[in-house]
Amino acid sequence: MGAIDLRKIEKWYGDLQVIKGIDLQINEGEFVVFVGPSGCGKSTLLRMIGGLEEISRGTLEIDGADVTSDPPSKRGLSMVFQSYALYPHMSVRENMGFSLKTAGAPKSEIDAKVDEAARVLKLEPYLDRRPKALSGGQRQRVAIGRSIVRDPTAFLFDEPLSNLDAALRVEMRYEIAKLHNALGRTMIYVTHDQVEAMTLADRIVVLEYGTIAQVGTPRELYQTPANLFVAQFIGSPAMNIVDCETRDGAAILSGGGRHPDVPGKAVKLGVRPEHLALCEPGEGLISGQVEVSEYLGADTFLVIDAGADGRITARTGAEATVRPGDRVGLVPDGPVHLFDEKGLALR
Repeated sequence: MGAIDLRKIEKWYGDLQVIKGIDLQINEGEFVVFVGPSGCGKSTLLRMIGGLEEISRGTLEIDGADVTSDPPSKRGLSMVFQSYALYPHMSVRENMGFSLKTAGAPKSEIDAKVDEAARVLKLEPYLDRRPKALSGGQRQRVAIGRSIVRDPTAFLFDEPLSNLDAALRVEMRYEIAKLHNALGRTMIYVTHDQVEAMTLADRIVVLEYGTIAQVGTPRELYQTPANLFVAQFIGSPAMNIVDCETRDGAAILSGGGRHPDVPGKAVKLGVRPEHLALCEPGEGLISGQVEVSEYLGADTFLVIDAGADGRITARTGAEATVRPGDRVGLVPDGPVHLFDEKGLALR
């Protein structure tokens, strides 16, 4: 249970189209993350799956059944929001079992399901506390536990960690990943944080202004981006992109650097920061002056003014001794990505 099929899904607000014909199959038990910049439609698409937004056109199927017009209560899904939305006057146990109580479930069933959810989420010591006595991470686990007790077909997460501080976000990422492994249920997760997407997802759906830019595993999106948008969005720091023109089968950069064996007409060349190595100035693909050196323990990031080629970021080892003001050359020691005038990757 938990296979979800979106066919030509559209969302219109009057004359404004915000979701533009989405086709997507989500497999049973899969962890799929919707990621993209603000305003790309990821939360709207999630709410359409959950039944909180009406589908203007298209078909939504869950386990082969058409639920396009069904209300949320008939879809068998459970949603976890950015806000914890816990009842402050109720204990953790009461909050987690409230939906079952209102559905008329017997007390023995409610207690059994709440106890099991608390065991999975390590909430047993807090069952008699009220939300005000919990940390942010504990409150979010209670909100997730409230969803677990309903035994849903799939879980929908709408930026559930955005209210937490950095340390708690890391901790809760681990908890959600372990939860998926323990339950084996379909999960759809919305975030603008690519680190969450890369670490949690079986597959990532990158959205760009209401359309799917690319779908794939984290490794596929990172190593073989389909277009310029995905190449720049996935990866931190972002991929370096420089202008080029194709002459005699080679990409010629604005600064004079040359990359051979171009399979088509490239107008943009991309290299990830970790795929650039230092060499002597005037050699390699790009040369420039170091503006900033950021020592981060395991790595050092160099921000380099490369003149006509723009600002370049290179990720070097911690032992790098380059200082601001030094001139350096950069040579690729990993994949180089090339894009045509439409922004599509050249293979």
